[in-house]
Amino acid sequence: MEIRSITVIARETRLEGGLQLLRPTRQAAACAVLANPFAGADPRVDLTPLAELSVEVGRVLTEHALVALGDVEPRAYSKGVIVGTGGLLEHGAALIHMRLGLAMRRGVGRGLALIPGTKKVAGPGTGIDLLLGGIDDAWDYDAMDIMEVAVPGAPLPSEVVLIVAFATGRAQARIKGATSEQVAGLVRDLTG
Repeated sequence: MEIRSITVIARETRLEGGLQLLRPTRQAAACAVLANPFAGADPRVDLTPLAELSVEVGRVLTEHALVALGDVEPRAYSKGVIVGTGGLLEHGAALIHMRLGLAMRRGVGRGLALIPGTKKVAGPGTGIDLLLGGIDDAWDYDAMDIMEVAVPGAPLPSEVVLIVAFATGRAQARIKGATSEQVAGLVRDLTG
C-alpha cells in the first residue's frame, strides 16, 4: 500500500442560525491519495485487488478520522472516492462499495446501517459531497448531513482520493421524520 498523502479535515460547529449550540457538532474526514493501478488499463480487468486495498487503507483512514473527531461518540458516517481522470468510476466503486465499510465498522465498534457512499471522476482539487447517515439507524434523521471534502492537488490522473468520514450529527437538528414502520407500511400499500 503506497499512500502519497493523508489529509484530515475536522470541523466543529458552535453557532448555527445565529444560535449558540448546547453541544457543538463535529465532522471529521480522512483522505488518502493513492496510485490507481488500473488507470488506463483494460476496463474489463478484475478489480478485486482494489476492494482488498480498501480494507487496509480504510483501517488507517478510520483511525485518523476518529482521532480528529475527538472524544465524542460518532452518530453518522460516510465514505467517498474521487477517481483521477485516467481511471474509471468503477475503480472508485470497487474501493468504496465492497469492503471499506468493514474497516470503518471495526474502527467504530458498530455500524448496523448502510454506509452512504459517493464517487466521481474528476481532476485535482475537485470537491465531493459526502452524504452522512446514521451509524446504527438509517432512519436517524438528525444524523443525516453533508460534508464537502477536497484535497488540494489530488487526484492526479493516475490516482484516487479515498475518504472516510464520521460525525456527531447535524447542527440544530430537530426533524422528526417517518419511522421505519411507517415507511414499511407505505411501501406495502404501494406494492399491494
